[in-house]
Amino acid sequence: MVELYDTTLRDGTQGEHINLSVQDKLLIAARLDEFGMDYIEGGWPSSNPKDEEFFRRAASLSFRHAKLCAFGSTARYPDSVEKDSNLLGLLASGVPVITIFGKTWKAHSSKGLGISDEENRLLIRRSVAFLRSEGREVFFDAEHFFDGYRDNPRFALEMLMAAAEGGATRMVLCDTNGGTLPHEVAETVRVVLEKTGVPVGIHCHNDSDLAVANSIAAVMAGATHVQGTINGIGERCGNANLISIIANLMLKLPDTRTSVVDLAQLTSLSKFVFEILNLPSDTKAPFVGKSAFAHKGGIHVSAVMKESSLYEHIDPALVGNRQRVLVSELAGQSNIRYKAQELGIAIPETGDQIRTLVKHVKELEHKGFQFDGAEASFELILQKELGSFTPYFTIQESKVSIESAQDGRKVDQAVLKVEVGGEIEHTAAEGDGPVNALDKALRKALIRFYPEIRSIKLIDYKVRVLEEKKGTSAKVRVLIETANGGSTWGTVGVSTNIIEASLQALEDSMNYHLFTLKASVPKPEGAES
Repeated sequence: MVELYDTTLRDGTQGEHINLSVQDKLLIAARLDEFGMDYIEGGWPSSNPKDEEFFRRAASLSFRHAKLCAFGSTARYPDSVEKDSNLLGLLASGVPVITIFGKTWKAHSSKGLGISDEENRLLIRRSVAFLRSEGREVFFDAEHFFDGYRDNPRFALEMLMAAAEGGATRMVLCDTNGGTLPHEVAETVRVVLEKTGVPVGIHCHNDSDLAVANSIAAVMAGATHVQGTINGIGERCGNANLISIIANLMLKLPDTRTSVVDLAQLTSLSKFVFEILNLPSDTKAPFVGKSAFAHKGGIHVSAVMKESSLYEHIDPALVGNRQRVLVSELAGQSNIRYKAQELGIAIPETGDQIRTLVKHVKELEHKGFQFDGAEASFELILQKELGSFTPYFTIQESKVSIESAQDGRKVDQAVLKVEVGGEIEHTAAEGDGPVNALDKALRKALIRFYPEIRSIKLIDYKVRVLEEKKGTSAKVRVLIETANGGSTWGTVGVSTNIIEASLQALEDSMNYHLFTLKASVPKPEGAES
């Protein structure tokens, strides 16, 4: 059994742009326990009021499986361990497990702390022993261990032995600077196991982009305790990513057992933590990213449709993810058929329709259209080609003006001439910016004919310049995301005129909503299909 030790709430918060409130930390802790994490490191109670409040409030939580841990350092002086404020603060947190770090790189103790080897050894042994005497389980984080072992193996091992003599139940070897290679980790873990006889843990940083690989190497060498953070957040380049570690351990090393309750929750756990952090999910993250099982090349898609394992190293459902096929200039018939099948659209097996569709999509992509985030626009193209969709309205004229009012305000106004079922509507609307004005004017023109559009709202708007070297005359791509309370959909527009591109995306958004409403209405019994 490999123990999973999460330090998202402590080491993870040291990363740039990472900030968690006490409530955020409590929410994440509860989710980690639900997932099956063995240990959750809540913070350093003696270092700041926020962590102290977290431990006070966490005391009322009822963890089903996980044990809550507090983190801190050894005492400052070997002769006053029982009075050390840091150690007393750790005890006051009331947690059953305490993790303390100590110096195992001689340069840090002799130059950083200015103490002798014997004093450093006493600090470690007495600090661990004191916490143990108070009835707590103690894990020892051997700070900078791999650098220290490389520099002076005798000193590094002696400090580990001091922790073992004090009663530490885990020796956690830390690659604090993140510069160690997997083969070095494996060799060192084997030596430590042989010398100490105490279960070994691993704590890696990602400065060489090897934190996950080093953690796996440690486990294969005999480590039974792995520390890391969700999504690999942490200082500098981050910590070892527990998401990838867990997936690799459980799927690639089938004899390795963990306490994870349901691996299919891995993707949702990753997204949950990103959401709490108010950060976008990493679309390229292994196992759980949106792009992890996305296929674009036509040849790849053709093979995936026959046998997914030809281009996927695991079944994405095992980690709660899903296969995606992208439509682009690289698309072939397989891509179009896959997307049509995914959308529930039947395309004839023979005939010119599929070839016409592929040609049309490639022409649009060449012009700058992209359907990866605009599947609603792509579905309208499919339905129109198959004769199932006709636009519900036509914008015949549009005009946007930006003026300054007498009181100094900027006034953005849109004027539209819209044809609906043979009737012409002239509308004008002001808005917060030209796109908002267009949105309001279009709704104003359509509301009499289609009152159901009241329920939808624009929730995201992105602009991408496609030809940077052309400066202000460059073509732009506008992606719009719209929601109706129950679902969301993306649409796209492309033009050298940002207003025109925005209007294209808005048109598709309105048309898609109306089309899906029509498609969802059941036909009367006996009606022709």
